[in-house]
Amino acid sequence: MARSLPVHTPATTRVVALVGNPNTGKSTIFAALTGMRQRIGNYPGITVEKRTGTVSDPERNLQLEILDLPGTYSLSVHADDEAVVLDALLGTHGMGPRPDVIVAVVDASNLRRNLFFTTQVLELGQPVVVALNMIDIAERAGMNIDVSALAKELGVPVVPIVASKGNGIDGLRDAIAQSTTSQPSSRCQSFPDCVCAELDGLCASLAASGDGESAVSSRAEAIQTLLSPGGYHESRLVERCGLGLAEELAERRDRISAAGESIVEVEAQVRYAWIDRVLPGVVSHVKRSHKSGSEIADRFLTHRVIGLIVFIVLMGGCFQSIYAWTTPLMNGIDATFGVLSDVISGIMPTGALRSLVVNGILAGIGSVLVFLPQILVLFFFLAILEDCGYMARAAFLLDRWMALLGLNGKSFFPLLSSFACAVPGILATRSIESRRDRMVTIMIAPLMSCSARLPVYALLIAAFVPPTQLLGGVISLQALTLLAMYSVGAIVAIPIALLLKKTILKGKPQSFLLELPTYKWPSPRTVFVRVYEQGREFCVTAGTIIFAVTVVIWALGYYPRPASIAADHQTQRDAITAQFHASTTASDMPTEQHDELHAAYEEQISHIDQSEAGAYLRQSILGRTGKFFEPIVRPLGWDWRVGTGVIAAFAAREVLVATLGTIYNLGDDQDETSAGLREQMKAATWEDGTPVFNLAVALSIMVFFALCCQCAATLAVIQRETQSWQWPVLAFTYMTGLAYVAALATYQITIRLT
Repeated sequence: MARSLPVHTPATTRVVALVGNPNTGKSTIFAALTGMRQRIGNYPGITVEKRTGTVSDPERNLQLEILDLPGTYSLSVHADDEAVVLDALLGTHGMGPRPDVIVAVVDASNLRRNLFFTTQVLELGQPVVVALNMIDIAERAGMNIDVSALAKELGVPVVPIVASKGNGIDGLRDAIAQSTTSQPSSRCQSFPDCVCAELDGLCASLAASGDGESAVSSRAEAIQTLLSPGGYHESRLVERCGLGLAEELAERRDRISAAGESIVEVEAQVRYAWIDRVLPGVVSHVKRSHKSGSEIADRFLTHRVIGLIVFIVLMGGCFQSIYAWTTPLMNGIDATFGVLSDVISGIMPTGALRSLVVNGILAGIGSVLVFLPQILVLFFFLAILEDCGYMARAAFLLDRWMALLGLNGKSFFPLLSSFACAVPGILATRSIESRRDRMVTIMIAPLMSCSARLPVYALLIAAFVPPTQLLGGVISLQALTLLAMYSVGAIVAIPIALLLKKTILKGKPQSFLLELPTYKWPSPRTVFVRVYEQGREFCVTAGTIIFAVTVVIWALGYYPRPASIAADHQTQRDAITAQFHASTTASDMPTEQHDELHAAYEEQISHIDQSEAGAYLRQSILGRTGKFFEPIVRPLGWDWRVGTGVIAAFAAREVLVATLGTIYNLGDDQDETSAGLREQMKAATWEDGTPVFNLAVALSIMVFFALCCQCAATLAVIQRETQSWQWPVLAFTYMTGLAYVAALATYQITIRLT
């Protein structure tokens, strides 16, 4: 008898949305539920991050797709991230289907504030599970919470958890799975009769017009539409239903006001009245004889002087780790790819394919991975500082200083990180809730002088800035020049930020609402998952663009390859080889003399190879482009060789040094310490015999590099974070124009003063 095979039934997929106030541990719960099975990206057309993950429940044959929505305090929309929350919960504006279950994450130590948003979520008409997080912190604060009583009052399951330790996560997962088949929540707040009458009338009016179901998805949205004049809800409904709705809403609000109720205050009054009535039966307090650890810590960490000192020490450690401590790892990656390049060069025959693999593919992959240590270290510190609650204190301390740029305190850390590298600095802007502030920070972050500019500064300062001692030997002119190069971008960023806020990023000023969460130990799982996912996301998204740009730059510098160049240099090699063989035919030649002749021969062949590489580069599309643009860069004091180096440096700023080394027939292994390259640059002349390089030209090049967004990696990350090419194009355009004008002024003024 044939044996029947078991029939596999596909798992049923259910969408679960995680919502809650900021700093409630929502991301920790998301990480605990999904582990490594998560994806990050951006919602279409906006800079708000989208995080999704999956959870399998084989016993129930369920596949739960978890959606981690941005933190928000209310369903009343004032920013992009709040609009994302609303649209995702309602399944509108292309955000996918409505979630099957909503998990409202509540900070147990701040019940009164958190329950305001929870009461709004309960009115959406979806199954709801309340995750009562940080129950341990509430207990340490002297709060005893009757979970059963709270569940009865809310009418939905309430699961006490400590997400940072993984406590209660299994119970939460079970409650979510059970709620996929439960009845939707029907708990609604009782508003005054005049408000209820107008709400009923609004819903009936929309239903009669045929747009009710598509325009208003729940009574909760109708409340927000009626009680938020001129808000997101009203704008969306008016767009669908016409201006007649705006007039109807105005009339209904007038009747509510005439009944003595405040349109802008009635919702808060109703919800907090209910919360204040419920909490005494749910929470009992144990009298404490001493202040909590968070209160004691904040006496120092938010102090105007002591807190600032602690902040400087912490940021110094973070900056040092990003800037210096990752150097061995970055050098190791660079050395590893150098060894791979040498191995492949020894295996593959000379030609376009070998050059593509070595100078295109391997160089492209290396230019992506070399950023990885900085990104991983940055997000390691950022995840720890955010998860423990310190980043909110840092933003509080620096808010009044960042206000000079029209930004808030959360912009400081990304800008500080950009001094090491703009790539992790731009990624760090994800902690900024305000879209305008985040975009301004992204657009000025590349102005901070990153470590990739240092080789350019070091080469030119050592070669052309005299080591004059100033202030009685306290500082040298070379050190002062380096300090000026690191400062110029930060100084220029101030008017640029203010200009952006008054022009293309103009908008109504938003109040900076900052909550100081309770301190807690960071969750190792949350830290690890965040570091992993950010590193992976950078390699997959921005990395592909960086790799592509590197290969394109390689192609521009490799083609065309005139046969005459190869023939001329091969003739030189043949002549040198024949001369060497003729000189070493004597059988009685001492070994030392033979070795000396062989070393001299190898050096001559190396010079010919370098000369050939330089000739090819000069005849390449890249070299010809540099010559084409020479009339444009001539007012800056540059010749075509500098112009070619600047174009090549688009792949990475430090490539300028290697490109100049190739052009001057020294090879592409030159660095900022190369005495030979410095001498060649000093000896370079124009057609009339005047030197190409001098102090004015050196300062002009350094100022240009200080202000120009000459970095494919940075532009790729801007595109990835903004989900649009208009922002990287704008960044490149305004910074290139700014750099050109500043370099022009620097050269013309300096040449007249020296």
